Amino acid sequence: MLNAAVKSRSLPHVIVVGNEKGGSGKTTIAIHIADALMKRGQRLATIDLDSRQRTLTHYIENRRASARRCHVDLELPTHLAIARAESARVDDNEATEFADFDQAIAAIEHRHDFVVIDTPPHDSYLMRLAHSITDTLITPLNDSFLDLDVLAKVDPVTFAVTGISHYAELVREMRRHRRSVDGELPDWVVVRNRISPSGSSTEPVLCDCLHELALGVGFRVAAGFHERPVYRDFFPRGLTALDPLCDIVPGVDPDPSHSMARREVEALLQILKLPIDARGQRRAAARAEWFASHNRPLDNDILTELPR
Repeated sequence: MLNAAVKSRSLPHVIVVGNEKGGSGKTTIAIHIADALMKRGQRLATIDLDSRQRTLTHYIENRRASARRCHVDLELPTHLAIARAESARVDDNEATEFADFDQAIAAIEHRHDFVVIDTPPHDSYLMRLAHSITDTLITPLNDSFLDLDVLAKVDPVTFAVTGISHYAELVREMRRHRRSVDGELPDWVVVRNRISPSGSSTEPVLCDCLHELALGVGFRVAAGFHERPVYRDFFPRGLTALDPLCDIVPGVDPDPSHSMARREVEALLQILKLPIDARGQRRAAARAEWFASHNRPLDNDILTELPR
């Protein structure tokens, strides 16, 4: 069935945020990349494959509720959530999950520029389906040897990379499979995430390990998001660091960390080198100009110009 998934892969550019380690910030990166693309006028869909946590689904539900409650125009994606099948037979589960996944892709493929897929923190059939159709794979990784363990085996004395671990093997298998079917090799970006502002004593060693592994496995290393409250505190409202927080949330004062977070998101988007549509960017610029001017007073009072 994976062959069929690749052959019927969607026309939009597919971004998968994946890692078999929980707590790495997958959903935070997924929603911020999604919001950044929507703010550039890109037609975007999101798919939540983590049917247990459903964090991305809750984030978007909170965002929709805030837009209604605060009467603000927040960008919202077309959102779909796919549940994991749980019958007694594995082959029946896979058939059901494949059908649901295929139906979701078919529903969005001709009307969107990008699809962002948030995956569960464990190996599953749905996770492998997503990896089999990705164009850009983003793997967030906390700066710790505990998180590095999903990618690499490390010598405990020299800290040299001695082999690849389970998730890196999964990705290598999916990329190899994809290339054998349609000749494409998805871009893989490992993102150092939740970086401590003060750094740590092991950070240089971890960076060396990642870059050594990148050469052998074939991914790019990028800096992600620092540990900032803005990435966590506005989840109940469904807001991101890119939203005009001071205009939406009463009592929120301008905070330098908000602008730094926005720069981090923009920097990551630049590193990903996504095929952003120019027409969408023009739509976004026109939309922003309209919202900036629709409350502005008219230059001339029309009523004073009418004949008496």
